[in-house]
Amino acid sequence: MKKLLITDDSQSWVKHHNEMIKQLFGDKYQIDTAYSAKQANEMIYLNEDEPYDVILTDMQMESDFLPLFAGEWLIEQIQNFPKYFNCKIVICSAAQNIKMIAQKYNVDYIPKYACKDKNSYFEIFKNF
Repeated sequence: MKKLLITDDSQSWVKHHNEMIKQLFGDKYQIDTAYSAKQANEMIYLNEDEPYDVILTDMQMESDFLPLFAGEWLIEQIQNFPKYFNCKIVICSAAQNIKMIAQKYNVDYIPKYACKDKNSYFEIFKNF
């Protein structure tokens, strides 16, 4: 079973992502949740013995990391942590520059407007 961390400050978005992934992939993923970049970062360290395989994160959460989005700060933490070298990172955000951010960090992305369509999740997760 793969480990997945969903990070978003909106409980409704966390629930939505969780439900879509379960509908598509059943019990393929053990899903954990975090409601801020700081909380997600703590969970990443707490799970270093069994790192997450996939981390899905929002960009616009707490404002502690300006000029970066909180999600960008989180991605930098993940990418600088050797145990997460093989972790797949997916941005799911309404930020207008989501594609540019994804390219900057070499990660996948799903614009939030596309999250109503199960195929958006399937395309990102199908080969993982």
